[in-house]
Amino acid sequence: MRYSYQRSDRVSILLKEEISQLILREVKDPELGFVTITDVEVSKDLQVAKVYYTVLGNTQQKHDSSHALQRVAHFIKRQLGKRLRMRSIPDIIFKYDHSLDYGEKIDSLLRRVHSNDPIENNDK
Repeated sequence: MRYSYQRSDRVSILLKEEISQLILREVKDPELGFVTITDVEVSKDLQVAKVYYTVLGNTQQKHDSSHALQRVAHFIKRQLGKRLRMRSIPDIIFKYDHSLDYGEKIDSLLRRVHSNDPIENNDK
């Protein structure tokens, strides 16, 4: 069975890989923490790319990394223009991905609920 992916989906995958590499190797901002690109959503017309990311660290490190990413967005777009063979490069909008924080919160709640429940022995 052959799957048909839209062009925006293929561009999203490509941008995720390239932006991750740029942040890892090219961006030299001291405020940029340990950033992981979790997803990229490109609009159907390929004009805007929402880049979702997470940061390992405390609230201040997340805040600093957010500002650093906003500062380097134009640099990343320029570098993408040099690396990719596309007619136009989408505008880059960085957005913090709250899904991992939410997952950790749910995990913590489940552990707390589980630790308060008595363990029933059904091996009788």
